[in-house]
Amino acid sequence: MTELIETPRPFTAAAFNQYLAEAKLMASHCLACGASHLPPRAICPKCHSDQIEWVPVSGKGTLAAFTVIYIGPTFMVEQGFGRKTPYISGIVTLEEGISISARITGLDPLKPETIQVGALLTVDFIEFVTVPVPARDGEGESKKTYLAFKAL
Repeated sequence: MTELIETPRPFTAAAFNQYLAEAKLMASHCLACGASHLPPRAICPKCHSDQIEWVPVSGKGTLAAFTVIYIGPTFMVEQGFGRKTPYISGIVTLEEGISISARITGLDPLKPETIQVGALLTVDFIEFVTVPVPARDGEGESKKTYLAFKAL
């Protein structure tokens, strides 16, 4: 039987998004100074080394800051969000000490006074399927996975 060897992925947004589509939260880890970064970086912003590797992260963390968004970008409006259906975006500090911005689920955006900084969160991968405009022949549905964190 032939053993499958995975080719290392580049440190790009496309590679990061591919990991998200596989329900994996991966960070870049600098072999020179030990710093980890999300979103991933091809060159360490701390020591400027290019000796980087992909590492999985726990996906567990706490809410460090948040905002409720009533008027979002087009892709969020396409998902049904708007003035009457806002969503939460926040900064999550992971167990590994890395912070990242992401959508926050499992909390009520219509009652922001009930949302607590420090709330426990876990990674959530949200899939959104877009249906093409009928006038565009040859285009099928496309699926994109978004990073989010849900309240425990």
